[in-house]
Amino acid sequence: MKIKVIHNEEAHEAALRDLEKRMSADPRAGSPQFEELELLALVIKDYEDQRHPIGPPDPVEAIKFRLEQQGQSRSDLVTCFGTRARVSEVLNRKRSLSLAMIRSLHRHFGIPAEILIRESMTGHQKISPRSDIQKKARRTVR
Repeated sequence: MKIKVIHNEEAHEAALRDLEKRMSADPRAGSPQFEELELLALVIKDYEDQRHPIGPPDPVEAIKFRLEQQGQSRSDLVTCFGTRARVSEVLNRKRSLSLAMIRSLHRHFGIPAEILIRESMTGHQKISPRSDIQKKARRTVR
């Protein structure tokens, strides 16, 4: 199959079949067949990027994914968030990440800061520091 620009799903499916066939031939790196395989993969990637873009992940989902990837648990986040309650609030989208939390997550878990600074996508409610102080004050007064 001659490699050409993909304009529709039918051509995309045909290109994927061709790519699979070329990959199963296992061409030697640097050979003309290998270069054609690379070119076809780039054409497919370009079509998929234009038609089916994948946006950056939600910060909370990125944290959960990294924990799973590294075989760690929520309790491992206490070093970044300070308390188990804060871990729960962040992962349940009741508290937004602070700058200190973002820096700590980036440093300890290698999660890109540009992902962490995004606002969480679903059910996100911020708890302002002032409301925390007011709650503590009410408990103390009672």
